[in-house]
Amino acid sequence: MIPFPEGISPDIFTISLGSFKFTLYWYALAYVVGIIAWWRIAAVALKRNSLWPGNIAPMQAAKLEDLVTYLVLGIILGGRLGYVIFYNPTYFFNNPVEIMFVWQGGMSFHGGLFGVAIAGFLFFQRNSVAIKSGADLLALGSPVGLFLGRIANFINDELWGRTTDVPWGFIVTSPDASKVCGDLIDPCVRHPSQLYEAILEGLILFLLLLFLAFRKKVLRDPGFLAGVFFIGYGLSRSFVELFRQPDQQFQSPSNPLGFFIQIGEMGLTMGQILSIPMIFIGFVLCFTSSKNKTA
Repeated sequence: MIPFPEGISPDIFTISLGSFKFTLYWYALAYVVGIIAWWRIAAVALKRNSLWPGNIAPMQAAKLEDLVTYLVLGIILGGRLGYVIFYNPTYFFNNPVEIMFVWQGGMSFHGGLFGVAIAGFLFFQRNSVAIKSGADLLALGSPVGLFLGRIANFINDELWGRTTDVPWGFIVTSPDASKVCGDLIDPCVRHPSQLYEAILEGLILFLLLLFLAFRKKVLRDPGFLAGVFFIGYGLSRSFVELFRQPDQQFQSPSNPLGFFIQIGEMGLTMGQILSIPMIFIGFVLCFTSSKNKTA
């Protein structure tokens, strides 16, 4: 068993000037660095015309600054509304003002993805960028942000997995992380599901996309890279859901694992349900891309 590191905190530093107080959090830094990393990777890809169909990049690298503005809005609005609608609609229906309290936490990847998809579509339409190539561009560096976000979840001591006795389980001591164990399990050891996701949907998926884009040059087949991203994330998230602590709002005495859809002792979590359309769309994109290449 591995003790949770001491001395790490969700906040990096705090600056106080009179009544003004500014705190920089690891999670916020993960968003910023993730977006900058994606920006850099996208710029490198756009400057290599040979990677794209007809040896012509779908847009100029100089346009990325405008695209980032669209994407930031899509991430924030989509991520927050996705959490509100998918995970806690009853609470926010009764407390609508708190929908705006983003700093209190509560963001959904699937909602953020939907927001990015809409923002990207609007930008690509307005700037005459081919939609599928644009989707490939969005997918290329996205796992970097996913990796950093999951590392930030770990640092924040949140979104832990279920209790376990595996050797790599982490001993948690904070009240929020250890309350699932109650007084019956001591020490409280849980799956580091945040790190599982960081490795699968972050590091491994990123390396795969880089290999396909820069070595196999699949960007010449619009939509294929985006399809691989959808499939890779959907499968990774569905797998890790088997180890994640169930969402409390879906749990009950008859449904201790927090399935959103339950059939007997089996079922699907909300994360798995939202990943199914991603996997389906991913296979459609890959199939249509390969079919167009054959034609």
